[in-house]
Amino acid sequence: MEKSFSESYKAAGVDITAGYKAVELMKSHIAKTMVFGNTSDIGGFGGLFELDMTGIETPVLVAGTDGVGTKLRMAFLMDKHDTVGIDCVAMCVNDIICAGAKPLFFLDYIACGKNYPEKIAQIVSGVAEGCVQSEAALTGGETAEMPGFYPEDEYDLAGFAVGVVDKSKILDKTSVKEGDVLIALPSSGVHSNGFSLVRKVFDVESSDIKKPLEELGGKSLGETLLTPTRIYVKAVKALLEKVKVKSIAHITGGGFYENIPRSLPEGIGVRIKREDVRVLPIFDLIAKTGNIPERDMFNTFNMGVGMTVIVSNEDAEKAIEVLKAAGEDAYILGETIKGEGVTIC
Repeated sequence: MEKSFSESYKAAGVDITAGYKAVELMKSHIAKTMVFGNTSDIGGFGGLFELDMTGIETPVLVAGTDGVGTKLRMAFLMDKHDTVGIDCVAMCVNDIICAGAKPLFFLDYIACGKNYPEKIAQIVSGVAEGCVQSEAALTGGETAEMPGFYPEDEYDLAGFAVGVVDKSKILDKTSVKEGDVLIALPSSGVHSNGFSLVRKVFDVESSDIKKPLEELGGKSLGETLLTPTRIYVKAVKALLEKVKVKSIAHITGGGFYENIPRSLPEGIGVRIKREDVRVLPIFDLIAKTGNIPERDMFNTFNMGVGMTVIVSNEDAEKAIEVLKAAGEDAYILGETIKGEGVTIC
């Protein structure tokens, strides 16, 4: 590697030695994600993972991919890059767990205008933290320096995760019946969805987003919006071991009205009392500042609920007990009814 250098390529805007330095800087972060099954070294052409089949009769792989979206603008404006990697992992592994699957490994893709090794290492530190939180291995990734395509100080971040579940344990939403209980797992904030609207409402490009705001408990708008997406993997895994879970919904873009129905069978809807939704202050501020109708808020944002779980009525108390023991302040959000979609009353 030390003899790998191209003056011509550097003159075109790509410094391959910066890539080598970035890899060296990120190695300590990646080491934190080493779990059983991870058999690859950073720098190879592919990430290797040995699948442990213990206790699994018919393994089914579950894959998920996503990015951080325009929330990255907040990272650029705040010049803070060590948390968006958590968002990237979260958006993938939170989807995987909805099938009842255990995340195994994750790969990231970073495309940038200029490779600043220290910045890339900061990004990867967040990715590694997300992997630690979801007990997944960071088996590899790619950093692409693309001068003339991205501005020098900007980048995009996306990722890909794979999990596994025994076929007999894949969550089956057709088991959901009238009278089941919808449980909420609180979000940490806006997570990684709806930021095109958020940025417009607050005019973040020209506003002072670092100013402390009373409505946000003394935190700045930028700090609040950059709060990383909560990862629910450990809590849901604990729940799946102790309670019969019927279905799970990850509340992302589209809010309640789009995501909760994805966890329901035909002919079944949910009824939620508006007063039971523990809405976070940031959503009240968004609605007030942007004069956004409540229906649109619930159809765009998670409103303080990052994930919902459906269990039978007799299992609800036990489910909340397990989730709270796992660190989630879970609560009953609503109930299933005959009908379609989501009713908030």
